[in-house]
Amino acid sequence: MQLTQASRLRNVTYDIRGPVLRRARQLEAEGHRIIKLNLGNPAPFGLDAPDDVLSDVIKHIPDAQGYSDARGIQPGRLAVAEFFERRGVAGVGPDDVFLGNGVSELIVMSLQALLNPGDEVLVPSPDYPLWTGAVNLCGGRAVHYPCVEGNGWQPDLDLVAAQITDRTRALVIINPNNPTGAVYSPGVLLGLLDLARRHGLLVLTDEIYDQILYEGAVHHSAAALAPDLLVLTLGGLSKTYRLAGFRSGWLVVSGPREQASDYLDGLELLANMRLCPNVPAQHAIQTALGGKIDITHLLEPGGRLRDQRDHAWQRMTAIPGVTCVQPAGALYLFPRLDPEVYKIRDDEQMMMDFLEQQHVLLSHGSGFNLPTTDHLRLVFLASVPVLDDAIGRLGTFLADYHQ
Repeated sequence: MQLTQASRLRNVTYDIRGPVLRRARQLEAEGHRIIKLNLGNPAPFGLDAPDDVLSDVIKHIPDAQGYSDARGIQPGRLAVAEFFERRGVAGVGPDDVFLGNGVSELIVMSLQALLNPGDEVLVPSPDYPLWTGAVNLCGGRAVHYPCVEGNGWQPDLDLVAAQITDRTRALVIINPNNPTGAVYSPGVLLGLLDLARRHGLLVLTDEIYDQILYEGAVHHSAAALAPDLLVLTLGGLSKTYRLAGFRSGWLVVSGPREQASDYLDGLELLANMRLCPNVPAQHAIQTALGGKIDITHLLEPGGRLRDQRDHAWQRMTAIPGVTCVQPAGALYLFPRLDPEVYKIRDDEQMMMDFLEQQHVLLSHGSGFNLPTTDHLRLVFLASVPVLDDAIGRLGTFLADYHQ
């Protein structure tokens, strides 16, 4: 008997870890050195976790041998609640916090508890593609609202409103945005939240990059701006605290819970079914969020992330026919290849050809649910010499590339 995948996977894609990455692994196995600028994974680039956090995790290993509360350990949940209180989110306590094996698990859980077949969720385009894949996996339909490159990749509120139907259940906000690096203005956020208010939508806000900001950019928490709305805020330790491998994330419920009690019961059921999140990693949360860990030195002029962002952006935009909105947050460039100069029909194939010819691994723009094939994503976590090398190879490749 031929064994096939479940039909619900037919509309689920996660192209940024698809064929191009598989080919990169094959080339590495054959002995080639690949410059990998495809994933926002700090550790391989020497951006290590704070020593205090690691020490506390090691100290608590003997205490982490049994299951914890299904929502996570009390000190970790309390630390998250206090962190949100300091950020202006009122009325949140440890019982409103779910810890998880990374934000990814919590995204899936939040949608599993919400969606019936055919329900719609508004997701930005471009997006972090796990959101679209998770909506489809849970039986829903991801409806993409456009973010406008000419306006710093801010969402177009009129176009968001035009996508809302009687099947729309939720609105996803990714701020700061992956892959564009946009940090949404208060006006745009208030406009999105007003649409959710008028149409009775659950707000799901992905704020994993909330502290990675450049040149005075300010992150505004959606939950703090809309205390009258039910908002699920997702964040974690993987980026700011450089603990991607710990898979330590959180989901915070804020706003009125009364009319959402049935949904929240479903969320707790799913939390119970996984028994509990990884217990050793939970012991990193209290130390990380305690106020002594500061990433500012990496983001100011002269700081590593700021200098790498600036250098990568300057080198990328120096390539003829390439433009790029300078990211105000996060860890990525999302440059555009002028279609009049580069006539690309298949951007995944372009990234495959670039990998084969120059041994550099990047991500294609359509993998982030962008409807066009004229963008790519580059992670600027690597050192300046490595970025110089990789972007130089991209310029050489594009100079005579044709499909």
